[in-house]
Amino acid sequence: METALLRYCCVNFSSTSHHYHKKISAHHRVDGGGGTQRDERCAVALSRRSVMASGFSLVSSTALAFPGEGLAVVKQGLLAGRVPGLSEPDDEGWRTYRRPDEKSGGHGVGWSPIIPYSFSVPQDWNEVPVSIADLGGTEIDLRFASPKEGRVSVIVAPVLRFADNLGDDVKIENIGPPAKVINAFGPEVIGENVEGKVLSSNVAEHQGRLYYQFELEPPHVLITATAAGNRLYLFSVTGNGLQWKRYYKDLKRIATSFRVV
Repeated sequence: METALLRYCCVNFSSTSHHYHKKISAHHRVDGGGGTQRDERCAVALSRRSVMASGFSLVSSTALAFPGEGLAVVKQGLLAGRVPGLSEPDDEGWRTYRRPDEKSGGHGVGWSPIIPYSFSVPQDWNEVPVSIADLGGTEIDLRFASPKEGRVSVIVAPVLRFADNLGDDVKIENIGPPAKVINAFGPEVIGENVEGKVLSSNVAEHQGRLYYQFELEPPHVLITATAAGNRLYLFSVTGNGLQWKRYYKDLKRIATSFRVV
């Protein structure tokens, strides 16, 4: 009976939408012996159907969003707890993401708030849902992606997981030189040993903070590592072979734009 009612409601709703709303708003009128009750059942059935449909859509988007080449990009603001942090595009069409101060996150009671970070991406990049099943687990703080160009992830890990004598104002050089850092933490990003995969490494300094920059292959990935407060930041940019070939310049620019602010 509910199926028949839904069929009636959907047909009636799509063909005479304006008239339907007038009937619902004027439900106190008698309509041919039972029309009022039928309209009220329509409203309930359509509402239930709408909720089921929206729930399926959200689950489907989350399940398909990451990883995978055919990912469904989920724009910011669609998921509970997501706070937009993107600027408007500049003259070149690039936007800057800054981690909002209000965004939740952290690793247990007693940890200080995550110090905000920023990076730049072309305007077709957007935030995608984070899954604790992904590499990095609960320490994945953010993911961004473009179906055309590639993917970005930010791992924010407590340094106490790696050493217990570094204090609460850690610098990347306190953890070790570039080779030590990439050998210890590269597997956090690619899920395997990085031996023989590091094509290049570089050290950059911005406003007194050092950033270790690495290029690995395979897989194609650029990693920027730094430390601030009591946390290690691992920023990675990756793409498939075709994306790497076509958009390497953009991916490199994204990787070198990472800053802890």
